[in-house]
Parts: sequence; C-alpha cells; structure tokens
Amino acid sequence: MDTDGTHEMRPDRTAHIPRPAAPPKPSHAPMAGPTLGDWLRVPRASDGPGVWRYGHVPRAAEEPEVTPTRQLVSGALIALLAGLLLWSLLWNGYLGGFWLWPLYMFTPDSWAGTFPSVVASYIWYAIVIGALVFGFGRLGRWPELLRRLLFGRAARPLHSAEQALPEPGSEDDPVRWPQLRGAGLGEVADRLEGEVGGGRMNDVDYARIHRAWDSVRVDPSRMRAFADSVRDKGAGACVHPSGDRDLPVRAARHDLLARQVLLGTVEDGVRNPYARRGTSLALDPDVLGTSLLAVGPSGTGKTQRLVRPVVESLALQALAGQAAVVAVGAAGAQLGPDAAYDVVVRIGDPGSVYDLDLYGGTTDPDEAATLLAEAFVGDVPGIDVRRAATALAQLLGPFRAAYGRFPAVPELRELLDQVPAAFDALRRELAADGAQQAMLRELDARTRQHGAHGDPGPALADRVALLDRPAFAGFFDTTGQGRPFSLRALEHPIRVRVDLPERGHADASRMLARLLLAQFNAAAAARADRSLFAFLAFDDASHTLTAETVRGVQRLRSAHAGVLLTLRTLDDVPEALRTPLLGAVGCRMAFAGVTTWDGKRFAEAWGTEWVETRDVTHRTVFADQPLTRAIHAFRKLVTGKAVTTDAVTVRQVERERWSASDLAHAVPPGHAVLSLTSVSGERAAPLLVRLAGTA
Repeated sequence: MDTDGTHEMRPDRTAHIPRPAAPPKPSHAPMAGPTLGDWLRVPRASDGPGVWRYGHVPRAAEEPEVTPTRQLVSGALIALLAGLLLWSLLWNGYLGGFWLWPLYMFTPDSWAGTFPSVVASYIWYAIVIGALVFGFGRLGRWPELLRRLLFGRAARPLHSAEQALPEPGSEDDPVRWPQLRGAGLGEVADRLEGEVGGGRMNDVDYARIHRAWDSVRVDPSRMRAFADSVRDKGAGACVHPSGDRDLPVRAARHDLLARQVLLGTVEDGVRNPYARRGTSLALDPDVLGTSLLAVGPSGTGKTQRLVRPVVESLALQALAGQAAVVAVGAAGAQLGPDAAYDVVVRIGDPGSVYDLDLYGGTTDPDEAATLLAEAFVGDVPGIDVRRAATALAQLLGPFRAAYGRFPAVPELRELLDQVPAAFDALRRELAADGAQQAMLRELDARTRQHGAHGDPGPALADRVALLDRPAFAGFFDTTGQGRPFSLRALEHPIRVRVDLPERGHADASRMLARLLLAQFNAAAAARADRSLFAFLAFDDASHTLTAETVRGVQRLRSAHAGVLLTLRTLDDVPEALRTPLLGAVGCRMAFAGVTTWDGKRFAEAWGTEWVETRDVTHRTVFADQPLTRAIHAFRKLVTGKAVTTDAVTVRQVERERWSASDLAHAVPPGHAVLSLTSVSGERAAPLLVRLAGTA
C-alpha cells in the first residue's frame, strides 16, 4: 500500500481502488450466531467507560440487601405455622362464624342442604385458604425463598440483547439505512439493505460505508459520487485503499458499531463496585485516547490478552476508515499475520519490503535533530538533549543544503566523528554555493565545539554506530531508492507493524523504539486532519521512555491519538519518570504477579476511598441472679464456650483502593486490575478483570 493514500474514503476515488476477489465470508460476523441485521438491531447502552455496550443492561449502583437463606426459611416456617393455626381456629369455630357471612349473604336459603350449597361452600373455603396463603406467603416471603432455592443467588437481570430488538422493517431499523432514506437516497438504501439481507455485507463494510456517509454529510458535494459507488459496488463501495474488507483472522471479539474490543469480564466479587460486577469490559478509542500503561511480568499474557486484541480492533477500524494504527514489537511477536497489515517493516531483515525513515518524513533540520537527539541520548544521564539536538542540527542543516537530503547512517557517523574527508567534501559543496554562508557558520561552530567539555558529539557518534552495522546495511536509506515508511502517514487509515531486531541488537532496538515514540508524538500533534484516531502500540516499552516523550504522551489526548505501553516492571523506566508516567496516562493496568514495589506505585496512583467497616467486640456476660448463673454454667458445659454478647461498631475509614500487597498477592493468574479514564473525563475505579485472551 502506498503511504500517501487517502484516508477520507471519498466516493469519487473508489473507481481507482481495487476490489477484493470475493466478498468476506459470513464467519467474519461480529457474533458467532446472529446475522449482521441482528447485530445492528441490538441496543448499545452506555454505562461508563469500559463497558461492553453490546446488549448491556445497566445495574443498580448499590447492592440490595440480601436476607440470609436461614432467616428466610425460619420466617417461612413461622408464617406457615401461623397460617395453619389461624385456619384451624377458623375451621373449628374458636373465632366465631364471621368469616362465613359472605357465603350466607350470596347464597339463597333455598340452597340449604343441596348440592349447589356444598359446591358454593367449598368454593368459599378455597377463596379463604387462597387469601390466607397469599397473606402469610407475603409475610413469610415465600416467593423470594422459592426463587432462592430454584435459581440460587444469581437471580439478576438477564443480559440478553435479543429482548430489546427493534422490529425488522420499521422506520428506525438500521438495516434499512434510515439516514440515507431521510436524505432522499432510497435507491441507495435499498441496495445496501439487499446486501445485508443477502449476507454480502459484514460489520467492516457497514462501518466503512457509514463513515463515508458521515463525510458526505460534511461535504454534500460528494453525495453523487457516493450514490454512484454504492449502486455499482454495493457492500464493496468506498473500500480501503488496500482492497481488504476484513482481516484474515480475528483473535478477539469486536463490536465495530461501538468501536469496541472485548477484553474480559469484571469479577463478581466484593473488590469491585456492585454496578460493574459480572459485566463485560471493553476498550475503545474514547479510553485509549488517554493512553494505557500495562505492567506485568513475562508470561502473564500482555501480548495475547491485551496488545493483540487492541491492535486488531484498531486495524479493523482502519479498514473502516476510522483509525490509523502502528504496532511495534520484537521480531516474532504474535501481533497478527502480515496480511493483516498494509506496511510491515522488518528492520535488519534483508527481505523487508519497507524501510524506516530515520527522520520521520520531516524536511526541517531542527525538527529532525530534536527527534534524533531524543532517541539517541534521551536515556543517557548527564547529557543535555537540547545540546545534542543543537549539535545534530549543525550537521543536518548544512548537509541538506548541500545535497538536498539528510545524511544516511554512515554519513552521519562520519560527520559526528569529524572525519576530515567527509567534512572537507561538505564544506566544498557549501562553498560552491555563495548563498550558504549561514550553513558554513553552522559547520564551523560544530568544528569548534567538537571535543570541548560537555560536547555530546562523541555520545551521539557512539549511538549512531549501533545502526551502522552490517545487519542494517541498506536500511534507513535517504537517497530515495528504497520504500521508507514515515509516521507522517498517520493522516491516512493505515495499518503498520514494525519488527525490531531485539535478539541480536537490543540496544539498537531500544533506540529505534524511542525514535518511533518521539516521531509519533510529533506526527500526531502535527496532523492537519485529526478525524482519524491515531494509535501506537508497544509490545515492550522497556527503556523507551524519556522525559520529553512522557510529556508528549500526556498531550496526545488533545490530538485524538493515544499509545499503549507494556512493561515487565516499572524498574525499566528511570526512577524520576515513574510517577510522571503514571500521571501522564489515563488508563493503568497491573497484571497478576507484579512486585510489591510496582504495586506501591499503582496504589499511590489509584488513591484511597471511604469504606464502611464493622468492628465486632465479644464481651462475656456475668449474671447476678443464681438461676441465670446456673443456666449460663449449663450452657458453657454443653457448648464449651462462655456466654457472650456482641458489640458492633460501624465506622467510615479511608483505605487504599488496592494496596501494594493485594496487587502482588491477591490478583489470580489470568486476571488484571484495570482503571480507565475517558477523553471526556469519565473515570472507572480500579476493577479486577478476568481477561478473555485470544482465540
């Protein structure tokens, strides 16, 4: 896929976009049973950030008081005995015959001793018995006891989405595309309705065409091209520039109508708020736009249970023209097949089709120098990144002015090492152009500063040497002969995967990861069109973060972008950045097995809450009367325990939501504690979630 393709899915350009050979299979529907029409008709209730909206039924904010089963049984037995006693007293006449007066009033005297009189009497007896059963049943809470015995404690509202399905064929049926009919495009709506009914449209097609229609409403001049495209291609209209209408395989459950991916289920336990217990938890751009930090040791499923589902969701949204996603991981990381991406950059692999633009697609030497300095020496203590950026700019500016491009890695290393031949050649090129006196002064300044105290040049040269290796020969080309990928392509709905050579070149991989994060922060903020949600996912962000990139992450939410950072431990982040990092991201996730040191940081970030505690004090009862003393002695002889009374003290105390010890020892395997914050400021308290994983 060409990186300069359009992202707006404009209908007037669909004639130049190739169609897939065959429509996607029905197995790619979002649900493994309902059709696309059923999926569209299911209501999606919004009940706070992170709630899986598909068929969600909101619950009460507080847990209703539950009567113990033993108390229900005893109350039911007492009510039954009281009812039998009252009926016995009535039947045997101990309370008089007043309860028979209605029978005498509504039966004629001529019925006395006849069969109709007997029938009427038994009917009246049944009415009285029914009234007694109803009254004493309500008093003894018999219906609640029966529900408890038959269904157990899980008698809660069913989360069945099919209960509220709108009637097919109605005016508001989404299958009939009412928004198109309201705009006078009845023929177009009929075509799309036929595609849905015939099984030729999947959820990606629906979301993509709906996105294209939104662009038409913004610019009505595109309406004719949109209508012609739908008439000609049906569900294949406004297709993604790659021609794909679905991913080769889906490893998670998605709802493209709400742009969500199912992550797991909130545990039904006392550690979670009652309103969220047992509900499904999902992620969408509204919460990912505040960025997410996940910490957990190796083997806890950060890749399979978090990174891949999120990347897959954003890739589906990219096919629908709603997002742009870049996934960064070590070579061999399970981030999906190559066919699920438009661009796959395998750094260090000679067979890689795409290269990486070391300068991020910028033509400004100062901006390029700032990004490179952040990547090269942003993690080196004692080196001023601003001085390093100045040193690089003193070389990049003159080189670009002389040759019309930025230097390749070997050329940049020679300039940083002050190789005489490279410097003399650059100086001759600049001297030949009389208008480059300013660039000559820049070059002279770099020459004077070289070797001085505090000069970042040697450190920069050492870092550039990590990329000037035979394994990277042919990469980071600046002559225009390769196919470099630049993060400037985030203005288009592109799917990118970058494989880093983590095994043989760990230091170079970390440096490239820092470069990608710095370039992403700059590119996301510089976008002129921010209608697409831009997302960068790191499968391992160890030794990637710097002070400047952490500040950049905090600014992403206003640029309609976000990042996903996974760490084995917070120790992989400089100590001075751990607290700012937890404050910069809006979503924090602690997997099972984190250390108490990491748990302490999360506990501080999540703060405290007021909880109600009950303190029970047992006090021995000392009787004064001889008879009472004898009864207490006999009870102690039988039970072996002294007679005591319980004093209950109820207090409101402030406690940590999750303590460091709880995070380290109370989170079961396959679970994680996750807090969410939406871009609009809605928050979800830390929730213990059972992760669903990938299929």
